[in-house]
Amino acid sequence: MARESGLGGAARLGYSVAELDALNRASIALMEEIRERYESPETPFVISGCIGPQGDGYAPDELLSAEAAETYHSIQIATFAETAADMVTAITMTYAAEAVGILRASSSRGLPAAISFTVETDGRLPSGQALGEAIDQVDDETEHAAAYFMINCAHPTHFEHALEPDASWVTRVRGVRANASTKSHAELDEATALDDGDPDDLARRHGSLRLGLPSLSVVGGCCGTDHRHVEAICRTLL
Repeated sequence: MARESGLGGAARLGYSVAELDALNRASIALMEEIRERYESPETPFVISGCIGPQGDGYAPDELLSAEAAETYHSIQIATFAETAADMVTAITMTYAAEAVGILRASSSRGLPAAISFTVETDGRLPSGQALGEAIDQVDDETEHAAAYFMINCAHPTHFEHALEPDASWVTRVRGVRANASTKSHAELDEATALDDGDPDDLARRHGSLRLGLPSLSVVGGCCGTDHRHVEAICRTLL
């Protein structure tokens, strides 16, 4: 019943539709408080309502159709559309059809959306599809509905070799939220200790990534990162 209700992991944790709605509204309210405190003309804040994949972000055991994904994700997206959220960001997406469904749901609610794919160490999505092919497919099936694309939950060494300098899809990638660790998803899934990698090396790799991703403007951290990594990345890019 979890998929049909649109709850997924929330249902497995014992949350009802009403409770999920309240939690999402509270998260946006917190972002409003932070924006009120720190926003300035030089540093505008964009509030994003974040959603995750329907299944396992490392190894999905079920692939939804675009239509099923649209239905599944529409519940949370509808909530965000009634808040101060400026956009939706779908993170750790593992295959193209789910991204298509998310974009259709967000478009119907008038919310811009960013799609963030994750990749394995070979630069391909967990579905096996090449990153560029996935981005092109999503753009083709949604008439370029995504505000932009991102890559997250992967170390730069996992995807820097997959960037194609002359490909149009590369310009659609504006964000990277990299892992600190160079380990694969399978290795991270079995890890018993946090691997925080090398913040300075991660920052240097972001400097190189900017050459392959000319539109890169959104950066952050994923697995194993903290303020040290983000500070080093920002220092390098600035």
